[in-house]
Amino acid sequence: QVQLVESGGGSVQAGGSLRLSCATSGDPTRSVCVGWFRQAPGKEREGVAVLLTAPSNPYYAESVKGRFTISRDNAKGTLYLQMDSLKPEDTAMYYCAADQKKYGGCYFTDAVDYTYWGQGTQVTVSS
Repeated sequence: QVQLVESGGGSVQAGGSLRLSCATSGDPTRSVCVGWFRQAPGKEREGVAVLLTAPSNPYYAESVKGRFTISRDNAKGTLYLQMDSLKPEDTAMYYCAADQKKYGGCYFTDAVDYTYWGQGTQVTVSS
């Protein structure tokens, strides 16, 4: 039903920037809950930036607040993650994810609550 394809990852030096994109199909981003997650080797997948129902929208992990910005283009069905002031600890595989709305909106930031996933795009930040 819902398909997601990430792009925009790469290798950058600390302090650099990247913009990740997630093309969606099957459902527009406005009809489902969407967000960005990341997973480093040996670590659990964590929510990075997730679009939620107001007033708690958007959600950002404390480690990325002030540096990352999530946005979406509903007409194109595309989700974006602007990543600035990158740090080596941001190195991970980044995934976009989506799920049907629950309880009338979007309230979850845990990876386990999301059904549809992209293939991931690698982000590597060198010191």
